[in-house]
Amino acid sequence: MKNAFYIASRYLISKKGSTAVTFITWLAAFAMVAAVAAMFIIISVFSGLEDINKEMIANLHADLTIKSGTGKTLPDISKINRVLKSDPEVLHFSKMIEEKVYLSYGDNGEIAYLRGVDSAYTSVNPISEKLFYGKYPDFKYSNEVIMENGLDNRLSLPVNSSEDFATVLMPKPGKGIIQQETDIFNKKDIYVTGLFPGNEQLDNYIIAPIELTQELLGLSKSECYQIVIKLKDPASADRVKMDLENKLGAKISVNTKSEENAAFWKMINTEKLMIYLIFGLVIFITTFNLAGAITILQLDKKEQARSLVALGFNKANLRMIYFFTGVLIVLAGIFCGLIIGSVICYLQIRTGLIMASESLAFPVKIELINYFIVTFTALFFGVTISILFSKVNKRYLSDH
Repeated sequence: MKNAFYIASRYLISKKGSTAVTFITWLAAFAMVAAVAAMFIIISVFSGLEDINKEMIANLHADLTIKSGTGKTLPDISKINRVLKSDPEVLHFSKMIEEKVYLSYGDNGEIAYLRGVDSAYTSVNPISEKLFYGKYPDFKYSNEVIMENGLDNRLSLPVNSSEDFATVLMPKPGKGIIQQETDIFNKKDIYVTGLFPGNEQLDNYIIAPIELTQELLGLSKSECYQIVIKLKDPASADRVKMDLENKLGAKISVNTKSEENAAFWKMINTEKLMIYLIFGLVIFITTFNLAGAITILQLDKKEQARSLVALGFNKANLRMIYFFTGVLIVLAGIFCGLIIGSVICYLQIRTGLIMASESLAFPVKIELINYFIVTFTALFFGVTISILFSKVNKRYLSDH
């Protein structure tokens, strides 16, 4: 085996031999380098996108969210409050109501999400620290709100203007004959005190005192839809969830942050899987260059093979030579491809050379697991092709 490996390495680095063989061998190596580098870069980009998505949903969901298992409104709020206050794992919690509303200002209107929160909300989600204009409501008045920047721009609504108010319309629950507009909607004028940066997860959001949503929905001051919780140790979310479910009963559901975003993460993971399969297919197709290189090498090295057979080499020994030749091409391609991919990713992280938008560079994150994924994929296809195409048939031996 040592002799077979040595001969295979000599075949690769030797300058003697057919120009066509040399060209095809280098073509196979360069194709593997390009495929490995491309796969590593794309997977690293998806790792970066995953981190950005985590930052986006950090403003959308808390460590734990308590909801009703039977309807919208939480039952037995007083019991939930007692349990949460006595739980040493709970750092802060806040009541919340979220509903779709129609927001109107002048001739402009848009569907938005109205999130009503109490004064403890910023202890669970410090969104007040992310305001880039204006101030967070002081909760003295129920109609003071902060708004997502993109929504505010589309409505052309001034901020902190005592003369400009937008109108929130909430459909009234119930049934019966509609005789006038007031039978359809509850209305409330709102005053925008500040703006927070939007993203795909917080697009079209308005954050207001919970009293505003209670008034629009006709709820009492103690009622809410959800209670969001900040834990002392977010890593213990699953354990705390099980404990709270046991204490609060079957009518209450407790969701972790990942469960609140189950559909979103399923979409992200599906995209990652599809990208992996696509680039796995690219590497698989690339290995056909390797098959060609091994086949041409066998044809070119007939004279050397005759000499090796005369020295005592058998079919298995010859096969190992061509197998090691293919494996060495694959290893060289993986090594160089990972180096090139790592350098490109590092430059993107440091310089942000390639932009996804005017203000956002393509996110990239170099992770150790990505090296293993790419290496395993390339090795699997490369070794398989090397095994299949390194076979030496009986006619080949009989000719020698």
